[in-house]
Amino acid sequence: MALRFDVFTLFPGMFQGPLSESIIKRAVVAGHISIQLHNIRDYATDKHQITDDYTYGGGGGMVMKPEPIFRGVEAVLGLNETGEAHLLPQLLPPIILLSPQGRTFDQRLAWELAGYERLVLICGRYEGVDERVREHLATDEISIGDFVVTGGELPAMMIIDAVSRLIPGVLGEESAPLDDSFAGNLLEYPQFTRPVEFRGWRVPDMLMSGNHAEVDRWRRRQSLLRTRRRRPDLLANAALSKEDLDFLASTPED
Repeated sequence: MALRFDVFTLFPGMFQGPLSESIIKRAVVAGHISIQLHNIRDYATDKHQITDDYTYGGGGGMVMKPEPIFRGVEAVLGLNETGEAHLLPQLLPPIILLSPQGRTFDQRLAWELAGYERLVLICGRYEGVDERVREHLATDEISIGDFVVTGGELPAMMIIDAVSRLIPGVLGEESAPLDDSFAGNLLEYPQFTRPVEFRGWRVPDMLMSGNHAEVDRWRRRQSLLRTRRRRPDLLANAALSKEDLDFLASTPED
């Protein structure tokens, strides 16, 4: 069954390029995922389709109004105005507010989200969204890192991309996500292709040996060394075997 993304945004046009190319496009065409874009302005009831207003208490910037967001999500998910579902509540998907205050998105969280059949992503803008969206509509909040972007659209695209890669059939090779950086809390090993020699730099002989067991061992050790060198914080949560630990202990740090 395909994973469905419902994205609520003020700027649906931002998604057309990134989600209409490459792997994501092929995944949609093949039916592995579907992406439904919902313009929050369509759910405003005034003639000017106003979706933001000044913040109570003063201060600069505008805040997204709660009514269009609630109305849009409720309409798409089949909820009434009290938040009760026409479906059983346990069948409702996560309703995720993209927010700098949310839990940080990482590969483990990507795997968690890939386990659902449907995800709702709400893209904030301006100074943020009315707090009642956070308290009474969203069931989760996710941040893509400790930095500020203009709105939730780019974070939503990143989440769609990262999660979609984990859906069976999207990458073709089922084991491919397991080799990516951060899979198992290790950075990926070095990759090479032709030519064998370029400007005097050669592909490691091990990779051309034809000994698959030794190649796998070399790659594992390169992942360990690269992670220790560049992201030692990841090793604390990595699943390391006794062989891994012995290798790291016997290999001096750079």
